[in-house]
Amino acid sequence: MYDEDDLLPVSALMHLVYCARRCALIHIERLWDENRFTAQGRQLHERSHEQDAETRVDLRAVRGLRVHSLRLGLWGQADVVEFGRLPPDSTGGCELEGLSGRWQPFPVEHKRGREKPDLSDEAQLCAQALCLEEMLGVAVPEGAIFYHQPRRRHPVEFTGGLRRETETLAARLHELLRAGVTPPAQYERKCRSCSLLDLCLPQTAGQRRSAKRYLASALASAAAVSAQPETRDPGPATAVDGGGPP
Repeated sequence: MYDEDDLLPVSALMHLVYCARRCALIHIERLWDENRFTAQGRQLHERSHEQDAETRVDLRAVRGLRVHSLRLGLWGQADVVEFGRLPPDSTGGCELEGLSGRWQPFPVEHKRGREKPDLSDEAQLCAQALCLEEMLGVAVPEGAIFYHQPRRRHPVEFTGGLRRETETLAARLHELLRAGVTPPAQYERKCRSCSLLDLCLPQTAGQRRSAKRYLASALASAAAVSAQPETRDPGPATAVDGGGPP
């Protein structure tokens, strides 16, 4: 079990799956920069969190729900958690304040682009489900990722394999941040679309140098050069005794 002060953001799992160095740059060195894709994604999440909760006959949609797990040491904010009303004789699900019956939670994560080749989105959603299970004491077997580019839901089943992978990622995340060491750079094709490319400098900073220290060193060198006094040409020598040249 982790203390509340030790909780790490669920979103960091996505960064860790994509690139451990990117994860360290953001969460250890506190570096961040946006490109068009990250700005669109941030605006998308902000819009989804600002909307009010919605209640229909058999569905309660809660937006921007804060979740946490002391077992995994994670906290986050779910874009949407849909609570579906269960049949009257059901013993599963959970109760909701002010509403009768029992309700089954179903997390939905919104993403700007398309499905990814890795499990970064699925692991983030699974972590939210594990948080909900711990908080509510109910099973959360499935959820969905809504991709806005094709505008469709991608169903996600929280299998035993995905749960174990997510738990392993959470442990790796804590180990990475506890060590406080940024992994070495390794240039790959995906680096070209990373918003931190100009801060990470995978082809320039060297394999084992901190990006923050590299940038600080480069700025210090540039400042030292600009601070050097300008040298002037003294021009031709002149006689000081008034007698002129011999």
